[in-house]
Amino acid sequence: MITLETQNSAHNSQKNIIIVGGGAGGLELAVKLGRRYKNKARKVILVDKNRTHIWKPLLHEVAAGSLDPDIDGVDYLSVGNKNGFIFHLGSLVELDRKTKKITLAPLLDDDGNVILDSRELEYVKLVFAIGSVTNDFGTGGAKEHCIFLDSPASAQKFHIKLLNEFLKLQSDDNNHSLEIAIVGAGATGVELAAELYKTSELLKSYGYNHLSSKRLKVTLVEAGPRLLPALPERIAKITKRELEKLGVEILLDTAVSAVEKTGLHTKDGRFISSRMSVWAAGIKGPDFLANIGGLETNRINQIVVTPQLVSVTDENIYALGDCAHCLMQDGSKVPPRAQSAHQMASHVFNNIKLLDENKPQTDYKYVDYGSLVSLSTYSTVGSLMGNLTSGTMFIEGRLARIVYVSLYRMHQVVIYGKLKTLLFMFVSRINNRLRPNLKLH
Repeated sequence: MITLETQNSAHNSQKNIIIVGGGAGGLELAVKLGRRYKNKARKVILVDKNRTHIWKPLLHEVAAGSLDPDIDGVDYLSVGNKNGFIFHLGSLVELDRKTKKITLAPLLDDDGNVILDSRELEYVKLVFAIGSVTNDFGTGGAKEHCIFLDSPASAQKFHIKLLNEFLKLQSDDNNHSLEIAIVGAGATGVELAAELYKTSELLKSYGYNHLSSKRLKVTLVEAGPRLLPALPERIAKITKRELEKLGVEILLDTAVSAVEKTGLHTKDGRFISSRMSVWAAGIKGPDFLANIGGLETNRINQIVVTPQLVSVTDENIYALGDCAHCLMQDGSKVPPRAQSAHQMASHVFNNIKLLDENKPQTDYKYVDYGSLVSLSTYSTVGSLMGNLTSGTMFIEGRLARIVYVSLYRMHQVVIYGKLKTLLFMFVSRINNRLRPNLKLH
């Protein structure tokens, strides 16, 4: 059996454990491994193309303005310094499995000037935790005319455009409406729709006197027969009812055939007028992952892994989260959720510890603890299951909201520890009193 120690004796210069991707799973894994190997010969390196981290399930709040990434973002350098891992800013462009090296692209400034030349990093173990990007399924015009909420940068881009459109309405005496189309009625699309109505309410309280919910028209377009296809039917029905109360128009069994600047064309011949379009339907691995370094990937660029979360092609490479194609015991895929990435990060950490102890790695088993959907401050609905309850318990309202927020707090506990997370919660309450309830710039 090959262990980390035997590999290190053969490759003394290759002591790095490299994690590519600082999302929910990647950052948690970097923190855990960094603490384990702090001040030891082995180094833990985290690579990400961004300087800061925002928990991806909160990107719709960044887009609507209810979350400020400048305040709530996690600085990789700072967290790495405190937890014993090294952060490299950059994007992976090449993997050489024979020499166990990855290559990072040159780092450029906004004017295209080179800040850092391309760099090579050696590894003894490599972990892909890159997450996913939106899959537009090749729909014509989607890339050009839709915003994909894949990153804090794209979410902030949407937010600025949203503020500009609301500003136009404020100076428009003809009572035109702001039409926003959201393609995809999964959690992101549903939660964004609710947040947009909350944003319009808050802007009115900040002096946008001409605004009202009637001047905002959000259309949620879903190709399938119902909202939230990955969640129980009961949650979908409650969510549909709450969104329609807000004024959201929901179009089910409606597939988009093309997108243009002024709206969406559907396969059944309709045209949905829109001044802003968001594509939130489907995921895939980033295009550069397709067979990178000869690794086996599936049709949506996910790395195919064994039950131990090890690449089927290379025993020195792991993949976790949305970029991993991992099958459960019943043959179905592990769903692309934050809880999956959290669980997988813990499992990879434990498997690496087992290798240190010359023990065999264990199989990953996905545990579904339920799902929650937050409709801004209007409502929260969801279900709890797995080890939390003896069956499935449906919750909504204040209790569901508390559980929803606690999921993010659990992520913070892994990164910061319990004491610092409590301090963040305290500071957050103070900030809610001192700063605007909406990011206004």
